[in-house]
Amino acid sequence: MKKIIYPIIVEGKYDKIKICSLFNATVITTGGFSIFNNNEKIALLKKLALSAGKIILLTDSDGGGHLIRSHIKTHLSPDMIINLYTPKTQGKEKRKREASREGVLGVEGIDNDVLISLLEPFTEVSVPKASGDTITKADLYFWGLTGRDDSKSRREALLTSIDLPHDMTPNAMLSAINILYTKEEFEKLL
Repeated sequence: MKKIIYPIIVEGKYDKIKICSLFNATVITTGGFSIFNNNEKIALLKKLALSAGKIILLTDSDGGGHLIRSHIKTHLSPDMIINLYTPKTQGKEKRKREASREGVLGVEGIDNDVLISLLEPFTEVSVPKASGDTITKADLYFWGLTGRDDSKSRREALLTSIDLPHDMTPNAMLSAINILYTKEEFEKLL
């Protein structure tokens, strides 16, 4: 599976699932319109863009997707954003009973070949990091950030201290810290 070299920003969890089924990628969801009231998520996007050099912005090709894209663009420098657009394809996602208001497929409904062609220029062949370079779920457990009674409160305190959204899941936190920090840097933070 090819690795996408930049973090990808999408609207929802089904968009994320679709991208991750095709590529090894760090995918962050905006939570739809909740991004408008989530300063922590905007701060995360800024950090990811600074750390990775750029982010890929891939929202739906409907009015809502354009609003979300515009909002994010007001918070990031244009040279930090790679804007990708899916074709405006009429249809309905398989999991939904009815088509969207505009009757247009979102990222989750777009054909795999279309998404692959959009993202292919931003891939590299996966070269595994040396085993000591990547922060793993086992590391999170060892540090008490998962698997213990107080893990959630410890994660929230840590995330707040490093200006990341305090409500990130352990998997989302793991993806973000692997982009933002080396294992050595993160151990020093702890």
